[in-house]
Amino acid sequence: QVAGSNLYLTVLIVLATITLILPNYTLTVPGPIYSAAQLGFVSVVTVILYGVFLYTQTIRHRNYFINEAAGDADDGADTSNRMLALSVLLLLVSLLAVVLLAKKFSLVVDAGTALIGAPPAFAGILVALLILLPESVAAIAAARKNDLQKSINLALGSSLATIGLTIPAVAITAYTLDMQLVLGLNDQEIVLLVLTFVLSMLTFVTGRTNILFGLVHLVVFAVFVFLVFVP
Repeated sequence: QVAGSNLYLTVLIVLATITLILPNYTLTVPGPIYSAAQLGFVSVVTVILYGVFLYTQTIRHRNYFINEAAGDADDGADTSNRMLALSVLLLLVSLLAVVLLAKKFSLVVDAGTALIGAPPAFAGILVALLILLPESVAAIAAARKNDLQKSINLALGSSLATIGLTIPAVAITAYTLDMQLVLGLNDQEIVLLVLTFVLSMLTFVTGRTNILFGLVHLVVFAVFVFLVFVP
């Protein structure tokens, strides 16, 4: 469903721009940070935009995010309130487990990074890969079964949730603890982010994929990892 992919990318581009790029160019406070008022406004906008996206995905235009072949079979399946509550509870428990595991894992990664002389950013990459591992494995498995729609839902959905939920939570934490929250990326990272979005728009617009599209995305990721070691 090209329409679903376009909705994902539209919201993702806006959220990434106002949270990761715009802080470098505001005037109230020198970048790459927001002032308290700016951070509060961006957090509210982020929550609203992500909430409207979820409404669009699950209710208003649900057919944009499911396989056309499976759409008719799923139309009669209604989720009970009990099942919905159980799913939300299990989701929160799983998220808590992942966060706690990542916290413990980060200590080991930091020690290993210091031991091999790798830059500190490499530890962040490993922790991020651990957190995104379940979605990544599921997305790859769906792609291997030629279920591209499910793969895109998992990959882009996790990216969207990462920004849509993390930024407001971190903003509240920073405000509560009176900490300065650095959001803006450096110039090198901005170039790679823009390149990724342009590449995604070009590869998702056709509704079909091939091995070359996948390789190009992997090359961009490889460039990102390489520049962590050789900036």
